[in-house]
Amino acid sequence: MQTMPAHAAHHNDREIESLDEFDATVSARGTLAGFRVQAVDLTDRTRELLATDTAGAIFLGCPMREDAAAKIRADGAMVFPPVPDLPFDPYRGLLYSPDELFAGLGKGYKETLDARAYAWFQQTKADGDILASMLRSIHDDAVSDALDELLRDTRVVGVMGGHAMGRGTEAYAGAARLGRELTRAGLTVATGGGPGAMEAANLGAYAAPFDDEMLTEALQLLAKSPKFTPSITDWAAAAFEVRTRWPRGGTSVGIPTWFYGHEPPNPFASHIAKYFANATREDGLLARSTAGVVFLPGAAGTVQEIFDSATPNYYESRGEPTPMVLVDRAHWTEKLPTWPLLRSLARERSMESRIALVDRIEEAPEALKRLGG
Repeated sequence: MQTMPAHAAHHNDREIESLDEFDATVSARGTLAGFRVQAVDLTDRTRELLATDTAGAIFLGCPMREDAAAKIRADGAMVFPPVPDLPFDPYRGLLYSPDELFAGLGKGYKETLDARAYAWFQQTKADGDILASMLRSIHDDAVSDALDELLRDTRVVGVMGGHAMGRGTEAYAGAARLGRELTRAGLTVATGGGPGAMEAANLGAYAAPFDDEMLTEALQLLAKSPKFTPSITDWAAAAFEVRTRWPRGGTSVGIPTWFYGHEPPNPFASHIAKYFANATREDGLLARSTAGVVFLPGAAGTVQEIFDSATPNYYESRGEPTPMVLVDRAHWTEKLPTWPLLRSLARERSMESRIALVDRIEEAPEALKRLGG
């Protein structure tokens, strides 16, 4: 089974994203000239900073002592100081983990980083402050950079579907089995990172290293808090109970947004790329699903994702069309008749051989394999 490193080793070798990398670079190269140092606390590295050439370097949100900062600026480096009183770090070098976003859950969801970032977003998006909008953009760009570093050289399959699918339902269990099978086949599952179908697919990826009994028991545990309403705290606590009972699950990616901040991210994605801008997040999720996308039943959001995926496939603007598998014939031909339009668009184009409609979720992995050649 494919595993993703906690931190991809092959990121841009001019970027320093941890104290360990900082120390290794200073001792191996003896210079920081031209490097980018991202959100690393350098308060205890004054001696090294004073003794090392930093010409042309850029320090993004790195706490440091004033004498070190003055020397670096004199070297010709640029220093973007940390922004005080923000619930998030706009210059972050790595993706979020569930533990980071949900830290403080014991005191209630309102106390978590996730909830505080959403509250900040709600407060600042209304007042049109240029600083706030700039910080959101810098943050989202840093998240995209970290996501690219993580997913380089991995085969990613997107699993899309609505947040309405409740824990304890057969549909939820099916989506979890799908995520598990795709992960066991060596693919990296990526979802919109929220509740419902998205959570189920990330749960399945998490369950990949374990036996059938684990998934059965996990589904029973989760069914006690079927929805994230009325209590996000209870909903998230049930997920962390599963993670505590079965630690070190399989890896997957969740790509949620604070734009839909009333919807919490799910804790089963090992790496969470959370964005402020929903458009950036939507496009990034689909563009990175290089091994294809499975669309489970959903509403407006999922319909939008189908056509966000179809457009580059139609024009081949990202190269060869990627496989698209729609699950549940009745849903996509009668309830929301998306399939007939997709099929008409694809006619006599190379994407025609890359789209499929299947009745049951169990048929999706085989269809994906078939379409992917």
